Amino acid sequence: MRVFFHPDQLLHDPRFFLMRGRVVPCFEVPARAAALVAGAEALGLAIVTPEASPPALLGTLHDEGYLAFLRAGWQAWSSLPDAGPEIVPNVHPTPEMIAEGARVGAGIVSQAGWYMADTACAIGASTWRAVVAAAASADAAALEVALGARAAYALCRPPGHHAYAARAGGHCYVNNSALAALRLRASGAARVAVLDIDSHHGNGTQGIFWHRSDVLTVSVHGDPNGYYPWYVGHAEERGGSGGEGANVNHPLPRSAGDGPWLDAIDAACAAVSAFGAEAVVLALGFDASVHEPLGFLDVSDDGFARAGERIAALGLPTVIVQEGGYAVEALPRLLGRFMAGFGA
Repeated sequence: MRVFFHPDQLLHDPRFFLMRGRVVPCFEVPARAAALVAGAEALGLAIVTPEASPPALLGTLHDEGYLAFLRAGWQAWSSLPDAGPEIVPNVHPTPEMIAEGARVGAGIVSQAGWYMADTACAIGASTWRAVVAAAASADAAALEVALGARAAYALCRPPGHHAYAARAGGHCYVNNSALAALRLRASGAARVAVLDIDSHHGNGTQGIFWHRSDVLTVSVHGDPNGYYPWYVGHAEERGGSGGEGANVNHPLPRSAGDGPWLDAIDAACAAVSAFGAEAVVLALGFDASVHEPLGFLDVSDDGFARAGERIAALGLPTVIVQEGGYAVEALPRLLGRFMAGFGA
């Protein structure tokens, strides 16, 4: 298996993170990617550097106004009097505003609130370069699989599964897993499944494919009644008009542990098989780990090996796209256990 990673992904270094009313150091740091690269090298996997340019499919996945904001927003923000070093929104359009015809304004403060779902996706001077490099890695890995590889690993950072078509959130800016799914579809796979085992619900991916029947989205995650993203990720969310039944959620209680987590992955794999998927995008998060600083599910290292076995048993071409996981010191070990189970 080859690993796709561009060093520009290390440039994004967010400083702002708000947790329970306190500003604390951000958990989504460049050291995450460096640890995973080291883990991949220790496994003997070849690291491939893709061309760091926006994939051609990016404009079909994300709204052009949103992409323009990601590209040029920081320059406008930094020209504000007394601006902080990163774009962090301080106001968002409420449902009442939207019902009254709210629209994004010309100013950068308005754009920040419109295009950013929360305060966990600060944008700095180098964010766009890192985001493009992560997207390029996902696209290159998907192309590798489309051309016949059994599997490829897109070592994406920043992650992507919380990003909607026109909104950043939860450390995510461009939806790398959704981009990989679109690349597989464009390369001839009639039906593609996105299987998300990050501990947080893949709400952006769900939203992007909500009305589509050709891409199945399945997410195994912590119950949103007590965990980010708080508002969606419930079991009854089955897809919108045109995509009914093509969305499956498996929310789990706090401290679920290996058994319920692996049972949910088994059910998710069964849904992928029943859907008739010709290829899989695995949104791989390590934040379900018992070592996770923002932990919820308490999955053991061995649990990740067992998950790898189950997903490999689908026997489908697989693009592995890195999502979350913030226990930096544990990441190389967790990657090794998962890849051992997957048979990399």
